[in-house]
Amino acid sequence: MKQDLFSFTYLIATILFVFGLKGLSSPKTAMRGNLFAMIGMAIAIFATVLHPEVKNYTWIIAGFVIGGGIGTTLALRVQMTSMPELVAVLHSFVGLAAVGVAYGTYLAHQDHESVISLIEIGLGSVIGAITFTGSVVAFGKLKGSFGASPLIFKGQHYLNLLLGLIAFGLCAYFALTHDHLSFLLLSGIAAALGVLLVLPIGGADMPVVVSMLNSYSGWAASATGFTLNNQLLIATGALVGSSGAILSYIMCKAMNRSIISVVLGGFGGEAQAAAEGGGVAKVAKSSAYEDVAFMLENASSVIFVPGYGMAVAQAQHSIKELTQILADKGVSVKFAIHPVAGRMPGHMNVLLAEADIPYDLVFELDEINAEFAQCDVAFVIGANDIVNPDAKNNKTSPLYGMPILDCYKAKQVFVSKRSMKPGYAGVDNSLFYYDNCSLVFGDAKQSVEKISAALRGGH
Repeated sequence: MKQDLFSFTYLIATILFVFGLKGLSSPKTAMRGNLFAMIGMAIAIFATVLHPEVKNYTWIIAGFVIGGGIGTTLALRVQMTSMPELVAVLHSFVGLAAVGVAYGTYLAHQDHESVISLIEIGLGSVIGAITFTGSVVAFGKLKGSFGASPLIFKGQHYLNLLLGLIAFGLCAYFALTHDHLSFLLLSGIAAALGVLLVLPIGGADMPVVVSMLNSYSGWAASATGFTLNNQLLIATGALVGSSGAILSYIMCKAMNRSIISVVLGGFGGEAQAAAEGGGVAKVAKSSAYEDVAFMLENASSVIFVPGYGMAVAQAQHSIKELTQILADKGVSVKFAIHPVAGRMPGHMNVLLAEADIPYDLVFELDEINAEFAQCDVAFVIGANDIVNPDAKNNKTSPLYGMPILDCYKAKQVFVSKRSMKPGYAGVDNSLFYYDNCSLVFGDAKQSVEKISAALRGGH
């Protein structure tokens, strides 16, 4: 393949990636965006394989077969509840690949690399190592292996700063001296920094962390592109890195969080114990399925608020059936989505789309929050921290200042929960003790199915 045709092919792939990102900005165009991105990636892969510098296809074919087999197996078997953990693992692979490419390039050309090239190699390894270990820790937190509470210790921010300065100092030393040991040290220190940056981040901020790690993986890929002198990898990494950073900023703004505090880890997360909120008595009521069905049937407007509990129970299809029953009875039904509902950006949107719930019934926080005050019933399905009134009313709460969905303003609130355990942030929810709130205990899918049966007059 001639160089001009090769460059043109890469340009086409880059344009398709841009259209792919544009399509992912809306649920209505997400499938088309994914299609554009997949076509772009297919073009990029085949163009790279046909590059004149590729002389041996043995390892490439082995990579296709092994990696494709693993990817296909994961795609077929992964549950929607495990998607955030899978995303974190995929980010870790990108980081590890960046470190491997940097190290391999250095070993292959260590006597001929310029200072600039060695700086690129060093920076690629630093970014990749931080992405790798940070993503591994994020995977552990999302899976529950490390717990959702932030791990905070005195002087951690100064330690992170010191490690960062040492890593970049070693990068400069490595570029000037070609010293093999300094490369290994800077990679090891960056790996430790990745762990220390994510461990102090609490459960409420984990969706932002997943988004930030997505950004890190993009910059790691871009750094790898500089190492390999691959323009497409540079452009693609920059697209992923910048879009991930923008998404993280938008999410932080929606949560009233400082993006710097989330990136540096642990700032503002020192308090994790919930305090008494707004003088609400600590007595929670529960309701039978028939009572919930009666209130829903006689309501003129119902707003559903999905959360991670819906994903765990795989209740989205049952909720679709319930909304259809209510719509047939003339009840206005809407869905309210918080920016950080679930464990990753867009988690609830994907689940609702999977159940073929119409996009025009799904609203973001800013679009629907004012409607709760006029709503007859707010039905919370497995959400917790994102509907906690303490975020508005209790200055001692670690959630204070985070925008929430104002479910507590509805005339009647039902919350589907398995137990009285706190949410992912480890904070007790004062909404459960409000006079207009009743809990519906049990598996969300089974609860919704029993409510639907009661609405149909079944038993």
